[in-house]
Amino acid sequence: MQIIVILIAIDVILGIIAGIVKKDFVLGKLANFMKGPILAYVLGFALIEIVGQALPELALIVPAVFVLIVIVLLVSILKNLGRFGLPLPAILKK
Repeated sequence: MQIIVILIAIDVILGIIAGIVKKDFVLGKLANFMKGPILAYVLGFALIEIVGQALPELALIVPAVFVLIVIVLLVSILKNLGRFGLPLPAILKK
């Protein structure tokens, strides 16, 4: 859970800085991001962990969900870095 929260914090900070640098920062977008994906990632993963603990036969889904969330957050971080002009692979530019 700590890794997910750290990645979210990095993503948010990079998004804010990129928005300020590109002069398209809107506080409303940040508020929507905070209540949408952040709640889904943190609360969703917490729920999956609880289910994994309560039903040991479903414990295998916990690491799979964790990996998927980390991948999504890393892609978002890379896209924010791309807003700074960092060259990105073509698959991330879509």
